[in-house]
Amino acid sequence: MLKLHDIASRILRDDRRLLRFSPLLLASFIYRGAVTLRNHFYDTGIFHTRKIKCRVISVGNIIVGGTGKTPVVIMLAGMLKEHGYRPSILSRGYGGKREGRTSVVSDGHNILMGTDEVGDEPVLIADSLKGVPVIIGKERSLAGKLAVERFGTDVLILDDAFQHRRLFRDIDIVLLDSEKPFGNGFILPRGGLREPEKGLQRADAIIFTSTEGSADPATNNMPAAEIPQLPTFKGCRKARELAGGEAKDIRPLKYLKKKRVCAFSGIANPDSFRRILEPLCEEITVFIPFPDHHVYTEKDIGHIREACRESRAELILTTEKDGIKLIKFPDFFRDIYRLRMEMEIIPSSLNFEEYILTRLEA
Repeated sequence: MLKLHDIASRILRDDRRLLRFSPLLLASFIYRGAVTLRNHFYDTGIFHTRKIKCRVISVGNIIVGGTGKTPVVIMLAGMLKEHGYRPSILSRGYGGKREGRTSVVSDGHNILMGTDEVGDEPVLIADSLKGVPVIIGKERSLAGKLAVERFGTDVLILDDAFQHRRLFRDIDIVLLDSEKPFGNGFILPRGGLREPEKGLQRADAIIFTSTEGSADPATNNMPAAEIPQLPTFKGCRKARELAGGEAKDIRPLKYLKKKRVCAFSGIANPDSFRRILEPLCEEITVFIPFPDHHVYTEKDIGHIREACRESRAELILTTEKDGIKLIKFPDFFRDIYRLRMEMEIIPSSLNFEEYILTRLEA
């Protein structure tokens, strides 16, 4: 029997054998109706949004899976800090024991909770940013109020919050994958869409994201009606450096040039990680994909070590997101490298940094 994550992955890859499964069609129709009704209630004022005493920027998408939200959140926070703002980041804390409960992951100086408690992404964000508090909570308005009162926050950055409409936002940024912005075009669970494409009309700006080394974006071939006339940017996820198990063990990408690599990842789109690695190293001797948000066990560690040994790889490599979850296995953590990524906004006629700062000052 197929595991649940295998089924979900095949649906998102547009596997026609599963898409003909009629219960998925019915469930998708019901889900679409519920989402449409909820959005209507917010649009007409039946459901109210809440405001807090600071600016709010939301970074989200309309499809499940990775579009580069975390690198964009990190980039935004760093940019705002450089310009004298006091940003904090709010996340749901998906997959942790404290999911849904308002908790401070980082006070900007110290990481106070681990991945078991709050999930991988908040800890990754906290580890990547110094001087920026990270808070989780299902009720974003409560978490935002805590950030303002405790840390003097003047700009909140909401991670993955386009569908969380209870908190008013000044800027709504939506990320779309350049190659397949709407997946197979169907709503959950038949497809990957969280809501119909017309939800993009709520956005203030769109970033089409791609991974370095992927095919040229195909956005010019999409019907114009599907993409509203909004400020549009292009972002590229790029490899930056390698980080080892010791704090000072940082290597340039050229360190991989003649290495035979055993790689593994538990992200939404593991193929994107593989595409980035291929031109950087001599050979990927074995590539092991795990489900998104995978919780690693001793058995997994043993499997990875054995695969590395059998393939005669010289180095074990994973993503930063996976690496954060492996700190609890110190012996293994010291033996691996993590590929650090960054999001680069491709220069265009409209400057992204100028756009954000202007909107915040308006």
